[in-house]
Amino acid sequence: MAKGYSRLLFVFSSSFIHLFVLSLAQPNFIVQHCSDNNGNYTINSAYETNLNSLLSSISSNTAIDYGFYNESSGQEPDKVNAIALCRGDVSLEVCRGCVTNATQKILQVCPNQKEAIGWYDECMLRYSNNSIFREMETQPQFDLVNTQNVTGDVSAFNTGLQDLLTNLRNTAASGSSVLKFQTGNTTANFQSIYALVQCTPDLSADMCSDCLDQVIGEIPSCCSGKIGGRVLTPSCYFRFELYRFFNSTVNLLPPPPTEGIDC
Repeated sequence: MAKGYSRLLFVFSSSFIHLFVLSLAQPNFIVQHCSDNNGNYTINSAYETNLNSLLSSISSNTAIDYGFYNESSGQEPDKVNAIALCRGDVSLEVCRGCVTNATQKILQVCPNQKEAIGWYDECMLRYSNNSIFREMETQPQFDLVNTQNVTGDVSAFNTGLQDLLTNLRNTAASGSSVLKFQTGNTTANFQSIYALVQCTPDLSADMCSDCLDQVIGEIPSCCSGKIGGRVLTPSCYFRFELYRFFNSTVNLLPPPPTEGIDC
């Protein structure tokens, strides 16, 4: 991804230079959504203070080592809720780097919205003034599709893809309260298909399954006969390609604590 760099023409303190360059160096999200439905917050408001505190807490949290961060800050009506979710096959180092980038980038691209979401390849960050924990949400939805078509029998390819994603859905939905993620591959129409699915692990098994059913159901309208694509929603997503795009060892994150998580 492209990164921005700044050539400083004046002499500032070293701390200011560090912060200034850092603010410009965050990679762009694959896609982001800055919601106007819940209104905007004002500079120096209680909401902004709570949001900044919350994002700082998430980015500096080293106690969580399983890739799912869900925290709140403040009291109503200025309470902020946030979720950060790392892709289930990335290392802890990659996860924390991605989340840190996301907590800084989201304020640049959505400077005063009370609700926003941004996706990288390796993680997602979402915050809102509404309750978002243990809530299945499929909007906003984004379809990202490779425009190149598969060759040969499109119907056979689509059937193979649907079957693969359905099998991955079943396994992911039955995952733990800290990880609902699965990868796999199949062969259809003499072509290899690689795919992954993931839900935010605060969802129940049924909610995760329902969410993935909805996004997989988008294939005929978004991805039919395409060599790659993904459907992103706040609560779940899938991606498929003709090449292995995920780590061969699933879930490189350390084992989660047996007591689960607090929401």
